Amino acid sequence: MTSPEPAPRVDIPAGDLAGVPVGGLVLPAGFENLAEHGDLLDVVTTALERVELELSEAVTNADQLADHTSRHLLEAGGKRIRPLLTILSSLLGEPGVGTGQVGEVAAEVRSAAVVMELTHLATLYHDDVMDEAPVRRGAPAAHQVWGNSVAILAGDLIFARASLLMASLGPEAVSIQARTFERLVMGQLWETVGPEEQDDHLEHYLRVIGGKTGSLIASAGRLGAHFGGCDESTVRILEDYGEKVGMAFQLADDVIDLTSTSHASGKTPGTDLKERVPTLPVLLLRQAAPTDATADAVLELVDGPLDTDEQLAAAVAAVSAHPVIAQAWDITRGWSADAVEALAPLPASPVKSALVAFADYVVNRDN
Repeated sequence: MTSPEPAPRVDIPAGDLAGVPVGGLVLPAGFENLAEHGDLLDVVTTALERVELELSEAVTNADQLADHTSRHLLEAGGKRIRPLLTILSSLLGEPGVGTGQVGEVAAEVRSAAVVMELTHLATLYHDDVMDEAPVRRGAPAAHQVWGNSVAILAGDLIFARASLLMASLGPEAVSIQARTFERLVMGQLWETVGPEEQDDHLEHYLRVIGGKTGSLIASAGRLGAHFGGCDESTVRILEDYGEKVGMAFQLADDVIDLTSTSHASGKTPGTDLKERVPTLPVLLLRQAAPTDATADAVLELVDGPLDTDEQLAAAVAAVSAHPVIAQAWDITRGWSADAVEALAPLPASPVKSALVAFADYVVNRDN
């Protein structure tokens, strides 16, 4: 392998909140409080910078096509929420966490963080092919550049690199990754085939995103706590917290897809509508439609042709103006509140406060 290029900027935007910029990183609002506790902020940002370099190294390939395709989404940026959660969770195992006097993040923790992000990246290649998405992170989706087959193989290659790295962390880590991967695939399968006739459509969708999004973020919390030396009780708390934060994050994405601008989100507003992907606001509209004439009228646009920019924009505007958006945010923030509640058994510490701020960030962003 050739030496990796310098790490690109890691963009963890704070939306309308005031984030804390450190070097090439922009951490979510609330993390500035870490600077008040010894070297804690430096420990987190240094670890994230090293993870970014290790990510670049992990996808490096001597074959030019494999290298270019594997780097495509990595270098487009991203929020890196999975590595961030892995690192934060690990710090709860530090004896000095209450005062912020913590040591350098362990190599095993960084490797787990890299695996979590690689796994996420690989799923994006596959998702974009299945959804026929034209744009990802402000750049053309890989299948638009190289075609479906190459994009799928690029995702497979990244999965392979993630598995190779996880194998170096031992059999328990491999088992966690395998179970997580199973949930990811099942979530995609459930989304692809849709709910059974007797299923509640909203419950089905929550199961889908639990598999596709919640599972990986839960594993980020679990692996970080495990390799950070936390006791088993804390490991389980961080896994539960990660699952609920993941649910909140994806549900927020559902709403942001309709309410954000393409400049802020990096993709065309209404992408889910155009691809006929059922998401929280539309599911709530369908629940309301039998007794709400306004919801029924909006659904006529949503279910009608969305082939032109004008048709899509009209449907997006109609959904985003309906009260179901406020209802969707209430449900989303409920998951965030549940994530914070999961942390209740942990003693007060700067890291716990950062995890609370993180749960708040995922539902208070515009991309």
